[in-house]
Amino acid sequence: MKTILTGIRANSVLTLGNYLGALLPMVRLANEHSKDSQINIFVPDLHSIISDVDGSLKENTIRTIKYYLAAGLEINDNVHIYRQSYVPAHSELCWMLDCVATMGETSRMIQFKEKSKGQESCNVGIFNYPILMAADILLYDAEYIPLGEDQFQHIELTRNIAIRFNHKYGDIFTIPAKTADQVKFMGVSDGIRIRDLLNPEKKMSKSTAAENSKIMLDDSPEKAAKKIMSATTDSLGKIKFDMWGQPGISNLMLIESLVTNVPLQDVIATWAGETRYGDLKKQVAASVSAMLTDFQAKLAGITDEQVYALLESGEKYANEVANRKLLAVQKAFGLR
Repeated sequence: MKTILTGIRANSVLTLGNYLGALLPMVRLANEHSKDSQINIFVPDLHSIISDVDGSLKENTIRTIKYYLAAGLEINDNVHIYRQSYVPAHSELCWMLDCVATMGETSRMIQFKEKSKGQESCNVGIFNYPILMAADILLYDAEYIPLGEDQFQHIELTRNIAIRFNHKYGDIFTIPAKTADQVKFMGVSDGIRIRDLLNPEKKMSKSTAAENSKIMLDDSPEKAAKKIMSATTDSLGKIKFDMWGQPGISNLMLIESLVTNVPLQDVIATWAGETRYGDLKKQVAASVSAMLTDFQAKLAGITDEQVYALLESGEKYANEVANRKLLAVQKAFGLR
């Protein structure tokens, strides 16, 4: 069985962009492949602490797992849900991979450059983030890692580290699929990237200060609809899907496609030749409101006890698999 792995940080409530761009595609892939693949869904709580946390990480973790279930994740014996910090092999392998990776390749990571830009100093975790991510992947022989386009560079780094290690020590790590194959496996022409509602040149982010720039999964349907209606568009007066020329309009059409599960090309065809931006906004606002109403009702019906039962089973599995791989790496280095 091949392994498919993904994780979403649990620092806070997720945005609609997190949901549509990462969580929902993973749920659909998991449900499609869980009969013939191992599906590893983990909460990267060690990654979460590279930024300030307010003591609610445990609660945020439980809520994030509930998001998967509310989004329709089907549970069977091949679906494993676990917390990163409950599998110590992640941390130990990260150190070993630190001794394989180079300063040059990690300092070239775009996310590190963005997060450290303009700061007099930043914590080492921000620099080391991609190496821990590589450990997350390589411990389980994961071939496919559904994620957003902003993480593609980290996949290539993981591949480089694994190839370098295998060349020196033997075929211990499974090499993840190339970025192009990852995208093909996800069934999209490119990584899904929902844009900031006020500045569609940027990705929708929960860290953005402007409240109307993002839709949170705990926003009321009415509040979300108002945010859609205030979204930035342009002055061209034509509805056309063009992420470079008309990112605001294109972002709304992409959201409409994803929340209604209607192919993007069909949405584009529906609005071809139309010029009234207000009509498009009203349609997207109604669709987002309906999605949130349904999602929040399902979320309210999931108990903490259900989540802890899944974690107990998933962390038992994860430790068994990760420890076997860790032992192989320890032996390669001569530590065992």
